[in-house]
Amino acid sequence: MSGYEVTEPRLRCVLPFEAAPAEVGLLRKAAVMQLSRWGAPVAIDEAELLVTELATNVVKHVGEGASATLILEWRGERLRLEVHDKSQVTPSLRSADCDEECGRGLHLLAGLALDWGTILTAVGKAVWCEISISAGRACRRIERAVEALEKYQEADGGLALSRAGRVSGLDESAVELIADLLHWTVARGHDPDDVLDRAQMHYEAEAAEAA
Repeated sequence: MSGYEVTEPRLRCVLPFEAAPAEVGLLRKAAVMQLSRWGAPVAIDEAELLVTELATNVVKHVGEGASATLILEWRGERLRLEVHDKSQVTPSLRSADCDEECGRGLHLLAGLALDWGTILTAVGKAVWCEISISAGRACRRIERAVEALEKYQEADGGLALSRAGRVSGLDESAVELIADLLHWTVARGHDPDDVLDRAQMHYEAEAAEAA
């Protein structure tokens, strides 16, 4: 299916939830928190709206109390959001002047996302959409940092943790990695403060260029 190429995601997070109005807000906050932990350069407001629409669709059309799952995947220059439920009734994009909330919700999803669709699964269906992750030097640096931190976790015994556990601990690993690098600079006879100042200057110059 177009837009559903099977590629290995950079990062993946699975968030089970119960279809209920009160759960939608909690799910939205959990998704934003996870994206912040990853440092994913995406439009958080767009991600929040899409999570809300996908989850609300389950509440309205599958039923309150239904079990569902939100999956976030960082795939190259896109963030993919999928909501899985146990109903095989697929949503349809109604005419733009449709008064039903379902029609408006799907039009909002289609307007915000780069691509979206529905697939049937062995136990139900998945409604998915993708939004852009900022391309360019900043994105490549973030991807390199994630890769380095994941390897650092594994070298530090992270293999014993679940995938979710390794991802949620990236911020702690970043602190440990920076501390180790400062020890390395001292061992090499360099001034750690000078190294930090130079790194800060690089970061500020690239941030100003991207702004």
